[in-house]
Amino acid sequence: MSDGIVWLVDRDGWMSSVVFARGITPEELAVRMGGDPDGATEPITDAEVGRLGITGWRPAADGDGVIRAGSGGEWSFAVEYGDSTGGDLLAEISRDGAEVVRYVPPQEHPPADVHYARDGVWVCGYGLREEIWRWGEEPDLFLPDLVAAGVLSPDGRTYLPPEDEDYKVGLRRSLGVVERRFGLSLSPAVLGDARLPAYAVRGTPRMTLDVS
Repeated sequence: MSDGIVWLVDRDGWMSSVVFARGITPEELAVRMGGDPDGATEPITDAEVGRLGITGWRPAADGDGVIRAGSGGEWSFAVEYGDSTGGDLLAEISRDGAEVVRYVPPQEHPPADVHYARDGVWVCGYGLREEIWRWGEEPDLFLPDLVAAGVLSPDGRTYLPPEDEDYKVGLRRSLGVVERRFGLSLSPAVLGDARLPAYAVRGTPRMTLDVS
């Protein structure tokens, strides 16, 4: 039984998003996101990313973005931390026939959202529990799935769940649409004790666990 990705809505951590890519290796995913192919750290845990000296902001310079990359099944993935810019690069990441799905967990605002790119095109995206607003080259691509899951009416303009439904129940239902469509799965260990190589993709983080 796979772990799926719906469990991510219950995750309280400090990752900024997860990018899934089909058709490229984890190493190539890291490169397309801005990483140095020869600059990976030793495999580290989610908690150890905090020892890489990530700075969110510095005067007149980029903040730091770091990813940890791995694979599961037919999908590579990258967990983003700090000011990683995966969301700005989805079309580029998906070039040459690759497919890319990005899940961004809920912040204070905007809400959690999902995005899909394919072969160099940002195809579609929507906010979880804000599914009536959809965007991209094919904004209604997931509409049949959202209707079948009981999220939206067939015209895509009306929410079907009751207004008093628990917020996270709605998040799980909506994220489940993407999980099932693409067969996405991520082990909870990735955000626990699993060790994966990390890459700097923005700014100048200190890519070593040594603290002098």
